[in-house]
Amino acid sequence: MPSNWIFWLVFNLFVLAMLALDLGLFHREKHVVRLREAIAWTAVWITLAACFALLIFFFGHTMVGHARPNSALSLEFVAGYLIELSLSVDNLFVFLLIFGYFRVPADLQHKVLFWGVIGALVMRVAFIAAGIALLNRFHWFIYIFGAILIYSGIKLLRQEDTDIRPEANPVLRLFRKLFRVTESYEGGQFFVRRGMLRYATPLAVVLLMVETTDLLFATDSIPAVLAVTREPFIVYTSNVFAILGLRSLYFALAGMIEKFHFLHYGLSIILIFIGLKMLASSYVEISIGVALGVVAGVLVVSVVLSVIFPKGK
Repeated sequence: MPSNWIFWLVFNLFVLAMLALDLGLFHREKHVVRLREAIAWTAVWITLAACFALLIFFFGHTMVGHARPNSALSLEFVAGYLIELSLSVDNLFVFLLIFGYFRVPADLQHKVLFWGVIGALVMRVAFIAAGIALLNRFHWFIYIFGAILIYSGIKLLRQEDTDIRPEANPVLRLFRKLFRVTESYEGGQFFVRRGMLRYATPLAVVLLMVETTDLLFATDSIPAVLAVTREPFIVYTSNVFAILGLRSLYFALAGMIEKFHFLHYGLSIILIFIGLKMLASSYVEISIGVALGVVAGVLVVSVVLSVIFPKGK
């Protein structure tokens, strides 16, 4: 058991409490999430992340369980959070396409994203543990991770349009072989029983699409965060804060995502930069402050260019 287990326990209890508050109080009844509500929750999650970064600044070495400069740990958290959140924006665009393809009612979208977040948290824990273990045991894995990020960045740079093809998803094909699927949505139910038979609803299919999509995105985002820090607690908490704010960010940006048409170019540059940082880590040391500045600068320039040069119809 790690010496800082109490911080792991407290943080996870905080996450469970926030999720229970979200589902049990604010979204007990399914409803359409309006822009004002989405912006308010987005501000709440960003504020909580900022407060946590401040806590790390004062108590970071105690949180990670060994001697490290608190200022460096705080910057690593901010960089990891910003990287994960920025890469999630591209993920949000895919969620928008999935919801449109399956014609998910607006009042059910929050439920899908809520349970999608639960699954994402579980998968990220496994990815983070595996990634850190590989890098600590086999240093040369850093070059594999770097190559993956550069390849993903180049692929994203050349990507013009995103196409949703459920029939090409092997997990979804297997799911449809195992379960009968109803023709229409059954309220907010993922599964229903008709007589002696159990049916999945289209909402379960949508959730499966969201989960498998997030799994693919995790192969980029986790190595990207590991490029700026290998502290398990920092990697985990920065990922969790970004993922928890993902739902409200989706509803806040749902009507504006397509307007940021330069953003995927910026994300591709970030992936390539971080990949190069990993490949050159044995020869050139790029400080966390410089890396954070590059990531933030590229994001700002991408958004500003999208506003100055709007995409034609």
